[in-house]
Amino acid sequence: MDKDLTKNPWITKTTETVYESAWIKVTKSDVTNPVGNPAIYSVVHFKNLAIGILPIDKNYNIWLVGQYRYPVDEYSWEIPEGGGSQDVPPVESAQRELKEEAGIVAKKYEEFQRLHLSNSATDELSITYLATGLSFEEAEPEESEVLQIKKLHLDEAFNWCMEGKITDAISVAAILKAKWLYDKGQLKV
Repeated sequence: MDKDLTKNPWITKTTETVYESAWIKVTKSDVTNPVGNPAIYSVVHFKNLAIGILPIDKNYNIWLVGQYRYPVDEYSWEIPEGGGSQDVPPVESAQRELKEEAGIVAKKYEEFQRLHLSNSATDELSITYLATGLSFEEAEPEESEVLQIKKLHLDEAFNWCMEGKITDAISVAAILKAKWLYDKGQLKV
């Protein structure tokens, strides 16, 4: 009889919180691993959703924001992104983030992609929206965000991904999916 490999093979004995902030909680669990040996597994639990927005116009231009990312100590070009409270519909967080970071208001938001980011160590879930019917206002970034805004054609953004100029996972995934749909004639804006 074949074993069902989709069932959870881990056995959790105990779990304790080792750190907690307004944004994350880190737990350490004593577990039995899939082959039956004792082990320790630590997980970073995110208290918010990761929200990404790919704003795209009828000419297949997209907007990126550039900012210095403290955790990786590098400048990063990425689609507008931010945290979304688990208590708020994700699309509302997407609307807020797009206006805040890029000054863009979209008539239509369509859920485009869901990703688990670094799922070997975190439970972070990302939801990305395709935003169309764009109009432009003044951006309202948070005090910690010093942003540049750049408009690129989807083809050029794709090249930036392939060249390593865009390394943010949510951004790369959204741009690659959009480019794939665009090349198949299935990206409707």
